[in-house]
Amino acid sequence: MKSSERSFARRIDLTSLQLFVAVCELGSIGRAAEREFIAASAVSKRLSDLETAVDTALLYRHSRGVTLTPAGESLLHHARTVLFGLERMQGELSEYADGVRGHVRMHANISAIFQFLPEDLGAFAREHSQIKIDLQEHLSTDVLHAVQEGAADLGICNVNMAGSNGATDLQSRTYRADRLVLVMPAGHALSAQAAINFEEVLDWDIVGLHANSSISLAMRSAAAAAGRPLRQRIQVTGLDAMCRMIDNGLGVGLLPDRAFELMRGVGRLVAVPLSDTWAHRELRVVARDFDALPVTARLLAEHLSPRAATADAPEPRH
Repeated sequence: MKSSERSFARRIDLTSLQLFVAVCELGSIGRAAEREFIAASAVSKRLSDLETAVDTALLYRHSRGVTLTPAGESLLHHARTVLFGLERMQGELSEYADGVRGHVRMHANISAIFQFLPEDLGAFAREHSQIKIDLQEHLSTDVLHAVQEGAADLGICNVNMAGSNGATDLQSRTYRADRLVLVMPAGHALSAQAAINFEEVLDWDIVGLHANSSISLAMRSAAAAAGRPLRQRIQVTGLDAMCRMIDNGLGVGLLPDRAFELMRGVGRLVAVPLSDTWAHRELRVVARDFDALPVTARLLAEHLSPRAATADAPEPRH
């Protein structure tokens, strides 16, 4: 290492990098200080020292909070990489301890969290009581971004509908599959059909989830292919709210089949399977590099996708 490189390394401390990432994620020095249990003035001082160390401005400070300068964007990427590497090192070293300890950061979309993860994570927790799982719900596109940036060790999402979102170097493994069904009140005009093509649904008002959810993206794509408008009048953030809206005659909606089975207690609703090929969906576990994960995250990845983890063929990259 050159003397100039050693000097730079000495000027950068890990605590300041962690605080910088926290400020970037929250967009506010005050909120970052609250989350990290440190005085806002101390956070501000460390950020100023960090800017002095790199000899450039990292943040634009304004009345509503902070935003990143181009240099700040670059440092955020590298800071997350450094912190991710340290967590990986900690996880690897834990193999030498008496039993596996640590935590795993996971982001997943609502379909995975509602349908499958409670049972799967519960079984994992019973086998590995010393490993804590930090789980957050996000849209599929945001799940990919979080894994790519190192904000999450593992992600579970619908990779195809989310698109690559620039995360072309992520690895993925098969997790679960589901099928979309059209949910409607009992006695609805479409309820007698054994299966239905989505183009027929376009004649009706639709209750949907967030505009960037994988289901909403799939519906918009199908409507555009059919040359028809999508009458999505109401958008909600939860599956229970969606079912209640449908039960009260405000439209029909698409849900994964297992999610509907779990929601059967909400109203007098029925479901008809979609016949479209895109209605059959695959949820995948994603990581930057499964082999390089901390031991705790690697254990969870293998628990969630055991067949893919032991397959001889290399995993596809998305």
